[in-house]
Amino acid sequence: MPAEPYDVVIVGAGVVGSAIARALARHPGLRVALVEAQDDVGQGTSKANTAILHTGFDAVPGSLEARLVREGGRQLAAYAAESGIPVEPVGALLVAWDEGQLAALPALAAKAVRNGYQDARPLDPEELYTREPHLGPGALGALHVPGESIVCPWTTTLAYATQAVRHGVHLHLNTRVEKADRPGGLHRLTTGRGTLYAHRLVNAAGLHADTLDRRLGHDDFTVTPRRGQLIVFDKFARALVHHILLPVPTALGKGVLVAPTVYGNVLLGPTAEDLRDKHATGSTADGLAALREKGARVLPRLLDEEVTAVYAGLRAATEHDDYRITAHAEQGLVTVGGIRSTGLTASLAIADHVTALLADTGLDLGPARDLEPVHMPNLGEAFPRPYQRPELIAQDPEYGTLVCHCERVSRGEIRDALTSTLPPRGLDGLRRRTRARSGRCQGFYCGATVRALFEESRA
Repeated sequence: MPAEPYDVVIVGAGVVGSAIARALARHPGLRVALVEAQDDVGQGTSKANTAILHTGFDAVPGSLEARLVREGGRQLAAYAAESGIPVEPVGALLVAWDEGQLAALPALAAKAVRNGYQDARPLDPEELYTREPHLGPGALGALHVPGESIVCPWTTTLAYATQAVRHGVHLHLNTRVEKADRPGGLHRLTTGRGTLYAHRLVNAAGLHADTLDRRLGHDDFTVTPRRGQLIVFDKFARALVHHILLPVPTALGKGVLVAPTVYGNVLLGPTAEDLRDKHATGSTADGLAALREKGARVLPRLLDEEVTAVYAGLRAATEHDDYRITAHAEQGLVTVGGIRSTGLTASLAIADHVTALLADTGLDLGPARDLEPVHMPNLGEAFPRPYQRPELIAQDPEYGTLVCHCERVSRGEIRDALTSTLPPRGLDGLRRRTRARSGRCQGFYCGATVRALFEESRA
């Protein structure tokens, strides 16, 4: 670990921490470090969510979350287009299954207007079933939100971190913060790899943000991990659903949805289980059974399709209805807590907000610069993949040599990931960069070859 203090250290390399690092990289006079306990960026909540690019139509009006989601959604859509991150504007339908839910739709439409979203409109049953002919029987109507989109969460986080590192940010992986104090006016972070010092500290530790905050003398919120289990259905199910199908939301969140993914699969989930264990990312028989029961009502034919995978993510729920983003100027500290599933959408706006708060603590940002754009591998099924591009294969035949046949991943793509600015430290990291081993056989066919290529790159 370097002995010289950093101007800013960011703890947590999820989508929010990586976005903050990217924002600070625009100021070349700053020495910035991004610190992550695990072996890759985006390893926590950021890798296991429903991957929706939100409009913010149903946020709490006037809240910080509502503003940052609204601003961040526009920013991320533009950034994705620039960087090659796949986005599909499929729209969402909030489906009413009883009279009470139907009666709630006008209020949700009014809330959308208060949040600055003007395009939500009601659908009667006839139009609803025209749009979604495989929807289960008995729906009474829906609220159509055409601006909702699906996005790739993996390459979003990776793009932010890649851009930050290319512009001078130091990324310290496998660097768990074990102790934090501030002797002599400098933040001192004791980690498993040594000690880091910083003039300013950003706590973007996600599920562990409350723990780090308490080490620094604050008790503003408590993170209760909220587990969301999800079922991933095979690509053959994709033709069954055209929109993100949402229930009328409750206090626990948006509820169980059925949604297409940019990878061509269909998601069913998530559950919403408040736990104590911040590492409980296992799926349960009861949780999956509950999802299938709800899915049977929303999209009955979905349950006839093959399941590709199941997974669970933990959201950083708190006792508050809003994000907990707070500056402690006297300590040179900004805490970024309580960032739930909307954090992906809001990430760029959160980064701008945190940068302004750091300036308010007295940090001299210095001049700003434009960042060189990054061009990420587009993992979206609706976009041309390398094996479909004869001009690319003519230049480099490795792009025409498939390794993972389920996901159509070529040797060229795997090679590019293994030699990138932020190469994967493990096979799961390689999967998030290429989709290799994500298909219906889950690596049964290609696993040995993928592992051999990975190990060869580390030799």
